[in-house]
Amino acid sequence: MGLSIWHVAVVAIVILVLFGRGRVSEMMGDFGKGISSFKKGMADDSDSTPAVAKREQRLEDNSRPAEQGVERAPDDQTVR
Repeated sequence: MGLSIWHVAVVAIVILVLFGRGRVSEMMGDFGKGISSFKKGMADDSDSTPAVAKREQRLEDNSRPAEQGVERAPDDQTVR
């Protein structure tokens, strides 16, 4: 069961009646700003994450329980 043009038109008209043209326009503007902010944050995050991701991975590996009774030494210590 797909949506026809009439379904979309009825939904759009109901939304316009409930919220008004100004409020719908304002919500779409806020939605667009949110998407832009999200994309900017993702781009900034991906530029600065190699060191952070490596540190988080180390912490995650050290916090896991030892597998089958074999203990792991932390990455910053050498096993002799």
